[in-house]
Amino acid sequence: MPPTRKYEQRLRARAAEETRRRILDAVYQRLCDAPSDPVSVDKVAKLAEVSRSTVYTVFGSRGGLFDALGMDLLHRGGFTDMVRAVLHPDAREGLRGGLRGNVLMYAAHRDVLRALFSMAQLDAEAVGGAVQRLERGRAEGMSGLAGRLAEQGVLRDGLTAAHATNVLWLLTSFDSFDLLYTGRAMQPDRIITTLVSTAEHALCS
Repeated sequence: MPPTRKYEQRLRARAAEETRRRILDAVYQRLCDAPSDPVSVDKVAKLAEVSRSTVYTVFGSRGGLFDALGMDLLHRGGFTDMVRAVLHPDAREGLRGGLRGNVLMYAAHRDVLRALFSMAQLDAEAVGGAVQRLERGRAEGMSGLAGRLAEQGVLRDGLTAAHATNVLWLLTSFDSFDLLYTGRAMQPDRIITTLVSTAEHALCS
């Protein structure tokens, strides 16, 4: 391929990524500025200074836009580091590191995540679908961690992996984090300590 052609392709790819970033930032800003208002594609397009059709070209649908926003929030909040922590060879360390990463991820974008989780009840098709898909991923991760805790003999006598999955599901939920962060005015480090201590007392021998 001629060098000029490669350069043009790089420029197009860069422009496409910049447009995608601008649209996601516009949704983020809209949720920060008016968390209780519906987020329309028209409003997002206007804030991002693109056409409505461009939003659909990039994300496919309104649901696709919120799917992308949800994953973007997690990755910018440290999703990769959290997954790496959960997969620590020592499952008990995976428990501690996973809870820590989860709290830091929620804390990084608390206000926008609160808006998304609240909107999911009112906009089941787009926002609700995106939140459900995020939650399915969390459920799979907690099930895998619970299984490893059981396999390595970390769980208390009589506890099953299924029971551990339910406890981890509760402790890693956004609502559990937010009850402590907002309801008890606790800082992330203290929330981490509280949730890790609770998990170990409830699950570990």
